This record gives sequence, C-alpha cells and structure tokens, in this order.
Amino acid sequence: MHRYRSHTCGALRESDIDQTARLSGWVHRVRDHGGVLFVDLRDHYGITQCVADPDSPAFAEVEKFRSEWVVRIDGKVRRRPAGTDNPELPTGMIEVYVKEIEVLGPAAELPLPVFGEQEYPEDIRLKYRFLDLRREKLHQNIMTRGAVVDSMRKRMKEQGFFEFQTPILTASSPEGARDFLVPSRIHPGKFYALPQAPQQYKQLLMMSGFDRYFQIAPCFRDEDPRADRLPGEFYQLDVEMSFVTQDDVFAAMEPVITGVFEDFAKGKPVTKNWPRIPFAEAVRKYGSDKPDLRNRIIMQEVSEHFRGSGFKVFARMLEDPKNQVWAIPGTGGGSRAFCDRMNSWAQGEGQPGLGYIMWREGGEGAGPLANNIGPERTAAIRDQLGLKEGDAAFFVAGDPEKFWKFAGLARTKLGEELNQIDKDRFELAWIVDFPMYEYDEENKKIDFSHNPFSMPQGGLDALKGQDPLTIKAFQYDIACNGYEIASGGIRNHKPEAMVKAFEIAGYGEQEVIDRFGGMYRAFQYGAPPHGGMAAGLDRIVMLLCGTTNLREISLFPMNQQAMDLLMGAPSEAAPKQLRELHIRTNLPQK
Repeated sequence: MHRYRSHTCGALRESDIDQTARLSGWVHRVRDHGGVLFVDLRDHYGITQCVADPDSPAFAEVEKFRSEWVVRIDGKVRRRPAGTDNPELPTGMIEVYVKEIEVLGPAAELPLPVFGEQEYPEDIRLKYRFLDLRREKLHQNIMTRGAVVDSMRKRMKEQGFFEFQTPILTASSPEGARDFLVPSRIHPGKFYALPQAPQQYKQLLMMSGFDRYFQIAPCFRDEDPRADRLPGEFYQLDVEMSFVTQDDVFAAMEPVITGVFEDFAKGKPVTKNWPRIPFAEAVRKYGSDKPDLRNRIIMQEVSEHFRGSGFKVFARMLEDPKNQVWAIPGTGGGSRAFCDRMNSWAQGEGQPGLGYIMWREGGEGAGPLANNIGPERTAAIRDQLGLKEGDAAFFVAGDPEKFWKFAGLARTKLGEELNQIDKDRFELAWIVDFPMYEYDEENKKIDFSHNPFSMPQGGLDALKGQDPLTIKAFQYDIACNGYEIASGGIRNHKPEAMVKAFEIAGYGEQEVIDRFGGMYRAFQYGAPPHGGMAAGLDRIVMLLCGTTNLREISLFPMNQQAMDLLMGAPSEAAPKQLRELHIRTNLPQK
C-alpha cells in the first residue's frame, strides 16, 4: 500500500465497501456522539467520514485530534448506518472504521477557523492566506479560476490563436498608470519597468509576421487602491490579430467570451447576440460606459417639457444650449417617503438634491416640480416615459458632461431599490465609438481618453482637419453586469498618423521615437493593419464566482494598502543591495 494513501478523501463509494483504505488529509472537524468519535477528514478532493469507537485500537489517539491536524488513517470501508447517509457528499454513503492512525503534522491553535464560511477580518485572512485557502468557498473559487483559464486557452486555440510569452522586464510606457520600476545593477542609474500590459510587444508580433496572438498575461500598475482592480498586479487574456477590421475582432472574440461564461454560468442565461452600443448612447441611456443591462431603467432627455416652464431653476439652466434635463423613470417608486429617501441619498452623494414627480391615483402628477410646471407638461412627461399611477420620475439637470456619472449612480440606486435588476443572468455588450481624446481639466490639455495606440476614425485626415474632441476612435470595451471586462482597439499602424496622434496629446515626434522606438521603427518596414483587445481575467472570474471582491478569486493578493501581509512585502532592501544598485533612499520627513 502507498505510504500515505490508497484513495483520496473524495474517492470512496459503495463499491469500495469491505475494502481496507488508507487516507491522508486534514482533520476538518471531530464530533463526539456518545463516546463514538466521528472525524471528517478533508483533502483537496473531498471529505470522508471516519469513525472510532472504544473498541477501535486507535480510539485513544483519535481523542487527541484537533482541527487542521494532518493525519493518516487506515481502516475498513463500511456502509453508513441506515438514516445517517449524506446525499450532499459524494462519499456520503460510506464511512471508514479507524484501525490505525499516524499524525503527520500537528497544528497549533488556529488564528482563524477553516470549518464554515464565517466572516473574519481581512488582514488576518491575508496574513494566514494558506489557512484561508483551505476554506471550501475560496478553495473552489481558485479551482474555478484555473478552469476558466483552461476554457479560455481551449477556445482561443480553436479560433486559430497561438500562445506567446512576452517579456516582464521592459521599458516604461504611458499606459495611463504609474510603472513599477526595477533598477538595473549592470546599467547604474537606469531602470526597467514591469509591463502595464504587453501592448507594444503584441503589436510588434504582428509586425513580425505572426497572425493571431494570445497570452494569459500578468500586468503591473503602481496605482492607488481601487475596488475593481487588485493592487499591484492583475491578469488579462491578451489578444492581437493581423489584417482585421473591428468586425473581425468582434466575430473572433464574442464566441470565446460567451462560451467561457456559458461554461461557468451554472444555468444562468448569457447574452447570445451582443448589442453594440456607442459610447454616447451608453452615457445617454445608462449614465455609464460600462452599463448594467440587467437594469431595466433607461434614462431619457425631457428638456422640452421644462423649457420656458414655471420651474425656473430648470428653465433658466436650459437657456444655455449645452444644458439638458434627463429623467430617470422609477416604476413603483411613487410614494412621498421613497422620493424623499432618494432626495436624501442624492444629497449624501454631494448633490443639491434629486427633483421628482410622483403619479398618484387617476394619473395626476404630484410634488413641487409637478406643481410648478402644471398638469399638461406633467402628463407629457408621464406619456414619454411610459409611466402610470404609482410610479415616479427623478430628474438631473445641467451640463451632461458633468452630471452623467451621477445620473448613472442614481439609475443604479433606483434599479436596486425598485427591484428592476435581474441578478440571475449575464448581460454582455460591446461599447463602441469611444472619443479619441478628452480634455484634462487638471493639466489644461488634450489627452488620450483610451488607448493611445488606437486608430482614429477618419485616419490621418481626421487628425489633421477635425476638432480633436470630436474624433471617435476604433476603440471598444466589453461590458458585463456593470463592469468593464475587456478593452481594445484597431491600431494606428501608420507612422505619420501615430506621430500626429501623439502630437495632439502634447508629445513631440522625437519623444515618440524615444519612448516607442521599437514600434516606430517597425511601422517603417511594412506594418499590417491589426487590432486586438485584452479581457480582465480577474473580473471575469469574480463575476462567475458571484462575488464583488477580487481578493476572493486570487491566490495571494495584497491588501488595500498594496501590502503582502503573508510574505511581508514590500520590505526594506539591505544596504549591500542598495550599494550594488547605486541607490540611496530619500525618505519623506515624518
């Protein structure tokens, strides 16, 4: 017999009854039922119930067992007594009568429980992550993550993609976040950067004549903590294709992402034919460039009903042609208490309030706005929004550029409060036609709004002759249930257009050559039209596992302060290491 096990703890079945088995694993829990000891023994594969009574030669030793001891148990497989079987467990029809044990690894008192899924402080969980990972839910999430990666790889290869590995030590690149820098010992005073994404390398692969690339790529960004991204590093399904239009990328990737979701949706519906929603429409209808399409609420502009009305606040705003009034319908929200609660919520979000109209019995509008604009305008708003008695509408007004994000938050809040969100489905969509540039208020300059390597719609002519803030790009995102899960674009592969695009954002030609020399040179020697995307593995797994915390789907994550509590990183470097790198620290004054 094998030194440690003849079977795993998830393997034994009724067909094994009367056999001798050897199991090794962790003591999940011990139950004492009137002098008979029941040990749930757990390993990666499952749980087996083991039994020791006073007649068992190992009874005295089993009495010493504590949670999470690692033990070896030899015994005879037998059927569980009638009425004690457990159909929830694959091994639930049998038990092992203990004849011999060996303690392989005793455990000290646990800093957090492994049995059960009770909440525990996150810092303790991360410091003792090896214990946290033994918990059933988290353990299963990590296995799901691996299976999702397998599904992605299989589907990408079926689509004719080949997997490449690109460098981890590379040059700094303006991807929109700070780089992690790595000092060079061999080249004093110079630094490598960890890649924010393999963007330049994957484009260079297309220059090199490879046609369809993908990679499960680690990406590194020295960002402040964000709820929807792990600090420090994350993983993405990175993709690039040659001789493609935007439609070709969509046709290749839509079945891959749909298929991965269907593999792990546990029966929940997944969008078959993805809608393509222009950025401006997504903002207008949903107040988000990553809309949650499970939410049935669609916002509408209702400016005309307030123009010249008795509600002077909105009427005066609308004298400025850039200002608008948007309505957010609230089906079933037509009570004064609910409307006042939404108004208070808006004030808590830093807004002056949230205007509303309620429709009461008979369809009459009620509330301060209704009183000011009169029954005719109130009825017209109700008809436009398709509302009825018992419903309400909420209003935001001003410059849409400044209020659309708040309008989106209000739509989400209403959807949650009024049960307008079908949470048992995955709604996928392409968001297209992103603006190429945006105005950076802080630095008072035009900057890229998305990926700087994307092709502007209209090409070089648009860059030369169009107001930069009106140029759209061949850039696209995938939205799912209110999250951006992928981003991509058709690339700007013409050197003159690349230089002009960066020039508009404040980069001179020489700076482009210095920072992107490899790509700039490659474009001079026959560059194919190409494009691709990158899908966030972490966010996809998070959605499929039904959690909103990325730490629940990652093996060894950092905390919100970007610290690895398990390994003690970041840590101070030894003086000898700093001398070798010709580096001296200059810490801020406390």
